[in-house]
Amino acid sequence: MKILRKIVSKTFFKICLLSLFVTSLQAQNLLDERIRRISSRKRSVYLDSGIFHNGGPKRSSKLKAIRHNFSQKAGYERLVLDFVTSELPRIYGYISGKEKKLYLDLFTTDLPDAISSFGNSKFVKSVNFFPIQNDTLSVEVIFKQNVTLDVFFLKSPGRLVVDIKG
Repeated sequence: MKILRKIVSKTFFKICLLSLFVTSLQAQNLLDERIRRISSRKRSVYLDSGIFHNGGPKRSSKLKAIRHNFSQKAGYERLVLDFVTSELPRIYGYISGKEKKLYLDLFTTDLPDAISSFGNSKFVKSVNFFPIQNDTLSVEVIFKQNVTLDVFFLKSPGRLVVDIKG
């Protein structure tokens, strides 16, 4: 009986250890993503997944508007987030090609009482805003299909630009 308990105990320990190892491997997927710092100019590097940030210091800002335009000639739709300040607030983003979504966290950013209607878009299904705290605004952009994105920013006034290709 003691031998049986030892065998069961060792087997149970090995199963728990293996389970912990497999769980830690699955949890590392986000850590395997390359983290990119976005540029202040268009680079025409389109990505279907990944993490990005603007690397800037914390700046208080307010989202002024969100607009878009599709250019048949250029072959992409441009999505622009306009801010009231001359530079962007701190931004972190995650492109999830698997979920067909773009997640943005805009730090020290307020959402105006009303943002004008987004209208019809070739690639964007919807844009959702989630004021998480008084100083953090999360934005979720849901796409109609799998897309690739080129993300960059412009100054004076501060704008986050997302070029979308299908």
